[in-house]
Amino acid sequence: MTPEDFTQVVSQCTHFLNDHYPRTVRQRLETIIESPHSELRRDAYGKGGFVNVLESEIAELMGKEAAVYMPSGTMAQQIALRIWSDRAQNKSVAFHPLCHLQIHEHMAYQELHHLEAVLLGEPDRLFTSEDLATVNHPLAALLIELPQREIGGSLPTWQELEAITQLAKSKGTKLHLDGARLWECGPYYERSYKEIVADFDSVYVSFYKVLSGLPGAALAGPADFIEEARIWMRRHGGNLHMASPGAVSAKLGLETYLPRIPLYVTKASEVAAILNRFSGVRVVPEQPKTNMMHVRFEASAEKVMDAVGQIAAREKCLLFGWARPENDGSRVELWIGDAGLDIPQERLESLFSELIRSLT
Repeated sequence: MTPEDFTQVVSQCTHFLNDHYPRTVRQRLETIIESPHSELRRDAYGKGGFVNVLESEIAELMGKEAAVYMPSGTMAQQIALRIWSDRAQNKSVAFHPLCHLQIHEHMAYQELHHLEAVLLGEPDRLFTSEDLATVNHPLAALLIELPQREIGGSLPTWQELEAITQLAKSKGTKLHLDGARLWECGPYYERSYKEIVADFDSVYVSFYKVLSGLPGAALAGPADFIEEARIWMRRHGGNLHMASPGAVSAKLGLETYLPRIPLYVTKASEVAAILNRFSGVRVVPEQPKTNMMHVRFEASAEKVMDAVGQIAAREKCLLFGWARPENDGSRVELWIGDAGLDIPQERLESLFSELIRSLT
């Protein structure tokens, strides 16, 4: 099945295991227009209107002094590390080998900000306090991603997270949280977001992933840090003339999807339990910590996508998005949203059985 054929098949589907239900641009914009939050006057370069209302809410939710709305997390995280580096007069920062800054941003932290990375641990596992202890020179900042997307949404235990943050603090290292998917961590830690991020000096959160907002992010931290971040945002070209539509969509995501995340996490566990019964398939992590997981197949990406496409064409139900080649097999990223909740367990068992049969 060609990519074009697969796209056509997906357009005919009525049920989706991955993500929320697809919405058109018109539907997204109509939701914003119909919200009472859109009645406020617009902001002007981030000042006034609903943008500042959202920033105050995020700061309160994270337990930080202030927050700033930004157009992207890529911008927010580079800015955070640059500020901590400048204040420490130290270019050395540390993060996981599969950190977004390392593998998805064309080394912008190095090219734009001249930061030097210390990669902690191994690509296929979370780094630990023992990994951090091996670093024998000062670090300006340590970036921790919760959950770690590239290894299936894995999370450290609360005890291990505390061990890492306390060790960093003892070394005088600032802690920055990559919270692109922080919203999904609450059920695992059974703590408020304020408690989860309490030891972090700065935190970034995304609004367009599980919250399904327009592209946008927030960076939270001390008031003077956020004021400096606003200057850096301007330098990056991110201080847009108007950001209110994105801010309203972020608020709608907080209202609509945030309370439902425990349901998504429970459903993800059910899906993983089904997949774990089959040979030739491996779920990472085996027991999902959030509503996200990676599914690794011994079959090639082409064979997996052909089988998924054939099932979607016949059943009008899409199990996965695109598979990526990995070693001698393939990998699929799967996260459960509203759409996945509507597929009964019995139907999933039947569809997955059919999928695995077609791959053997």
